[in-house]
Amino acid sequence: MAQAQQTRESSALSSCEAYFEKVNSRKKLPQPLQETLTTAFARIPVSSFPQVPAGKVIEIQADTTVADAVKVLSECNILSAPVINPDAATSMNWRERYLGIIDYSAIVLWVLETAEVAAVALSASTATAVGLGAGAVGALGALAVGVTGPAAVAGLTVAAVGAAVAGGVAADQASGGDAPAAADNLGKEFYKVILQEEPFKSTTVKSIVKSYRWAPFIPVATDSSMLSVLLLLSKYRLRNVPVIEPGNPELQNYITQSAVVGGLEGCKGRDWFDCIAARPISDMGLPFMSSNELISIQNDDLVLEAFKRMRDNHVGGLPVVEGPSKKIVGNVSIRDIRHLLLKPELFSNFRQLTVEDFISTVVSTGQEIGRVTTPITCKVDSTLGSVIQSLATKRVHRIYIVDENEVTGVITLRDVISCFIFEPPNFFDNYFGFSVKEMLNK
Repeated sequence: MAQAQQTRESSALSSCEAYFEKVNSRKKLPQPLQETLTTAFARIPVSSFPQVPAGKVIEIQADTTVADAVKVLSECNILSAPVINPDAATSMNWRERYLGIIDYSAIVLWVLETAEVAAVALSASTATAVGLGAGAVGALGALAVGVTGPAAVAGLTVAAVGAAVAGGVAADQASGGDAPAAADNLGKEFYKVILQEEPFKSTTVKSIVKSYRWAPFIPVATDSSMLSVLLLLSKYRLRNVPVIEPGNPELQNYITQSAVVGGLEGCKGRDWFDCIAARPISDMGLPFMSSNELISIQNDDLVLEAFKRMRDNHVGGLPVVEGPSKKIVGNVSIRDIRHLLLKPELFSNFRQLTVEDFISTVVSTGQEIGRVTTPITCKVDSTLGSVIQSLATKRVHRIYIVDENEVTGVITLRDVISCFIFEPPNFFDNYFGFSVKEMLNK
């Protein structure tokens, strides 16, 4: 067990190191300028970073249902929120007070797995006549019908799953009736199960955070340096960094990748920024991902396939392309999962819903018209400053590089932040040490 844990930690660290080595090997900035910028960020205290809107960090109670959490994220127009433990709400220890961070990535993982569990329950409805009680088979039954992962391990199955096993699910599997295949035949009944029936109806944020930990809670103190925050948001792949103050139980700030890039845009007019912003993106080594590595989705693919690709590749969005030429026609991001949960009446046939139809349906409601349908693009000779401006003003998380309408690359918020810094020798051990190792262990 300990050896496996060390292997995961080493693998995650190696991935971070490999990414940052590629970044720094491809940047063409003079070394003295790089060192000057890094030193400057190391001297800027985290307390000087602008506060979140209204000066209050939005938190979600651990006993909140997933459905209600999605509403909070959507209504507040945020991608994630810290999860507070109601049993330790007054604790001064952040490790006791906060359980993690809930975000759309975790919700997507839960939805995809729940769809399979729900499918088995529905497809086995005729088998319930065998009279098995709820939980008679439990996690074992889930595994037998092909449902794996945290939901199965936790025994999040309905009585029908156990009944299906006892009623001869092997015959169903022989005809393609296992969990994934059954899920493909779901229609509006999925929403009845996932939103109205147990155990899915009462699934809480706490269980999601524990099982699908994409966004660990790794805080920095108010007197930490902004360099530490920038490294966490770039090299170490965090999308947000909570800010704490020793002796104060409440979060002081919540710094996101978007907020940092917005802050960089606000530096326009300063010599150091203008010097870098005027350079073409190729001088920064962008894009860091080659065209062969770019992950996309065809407009006639199923929208759930898009979410699966995001899950499997740990990315937050995909360009929607058309035909073998990969002409870019749209964009779908991981936060779009909320439309499936908040407006179920619009997607009764969601298992057969294509990306194109999904986008058209969202647009027909008058929501997210610009953000969903119009991909933000740039040319290979664009300047870094123009890319930063597009990301900040359009409030998007990625910009696609196109060559005659064919998408050839992508630049993310993480990539942009990485352009401005490097990691000084021994910085990891001297500052991060335990925190990052803990993060990678989760």
